[in-house]
Amino acid sequence: MHSPRLSVVIPAYNEARRLPGTLRRIGSYLASHPELLPAEIVVVDDGSQDRTAACAAAFEPPRGVALVVHSLGENRGKGAAVREGMRLAAGELVLLCDADLATPIEELEKLLPHARGVACGSRAVDRRLITRRQPFLRDRLGRLFNLVLRVLGLTRLKDTQCGFKLLPGALARELAKSLVSDGFIYDVELLARAERAGYPVVEVAVRWAHVEESRVRPWRHGLGMVVDAVRLRWRLWRETQARP
Repeated sequence: MHSPRLSVVIPAYNEARRLPGTLRRIGSYLASHPELLPAEIVVVDDGSQDRTAACAAAFEPPRGVALVVHSLGENRGKGAAVREGMRLAAGELVLLCDADLATPIEELEKLLPHARGVACGSRAVDRRLITRRQPFLRDRLGRLFNLVLRVLGLTRLKDTQCGFKLLPGALARELAKSLVSDGFIYDVELLARAERAGYPVVEVAVRWAHVEESRVRPWRHGLGMVVDAVRLRWRLWRETQARP
């Protein structure tokens, strides 16, 4: 197979139940869009305690689609899994996609026109596209976190945390060398470093549905994400000061 046109990177933690259906849906979508072929699906198992890696390896992709399954060996965090997936991705374009398909794979078509930079799927640009909303408290905590990011000068976007992003493959592989955040703040670091590298970051409204089995726990992860955001702001500032 020639170098893939598209790599779909899926970080996965204890996703043995959902992953087979997700892979079938993504595989079928890619097979029906020859302009995206050849393609590859890169699954990174983040030290799961179930049969996530085995379920991924059992998937038989359609013609023109390759499958790469990599295990981290221990649970290191979603950021670490995404970083490893970007390092392994060989595509001209790289799509970061959650295993729960909260954003349907079909929404890729909205991101492709912005592929020269980072096309960031967003729930906040047009909330009418949200087909199943988050619980009220979870939604408000998410908006508060975005406000914190704005105050810290880390983003101008309304939604950095939607797990559906498209970026050039060369940028993805370069970012894989410089990203350090292992937790959920990785989205913010990825976007900040992409802009620093001179790539435009565009927020694109996409369909999205809340999944009850989401791995994010607002109370448990929320404070940690704020602390990580402050640390990221400090790290980026120090890097700026260290430049000649």
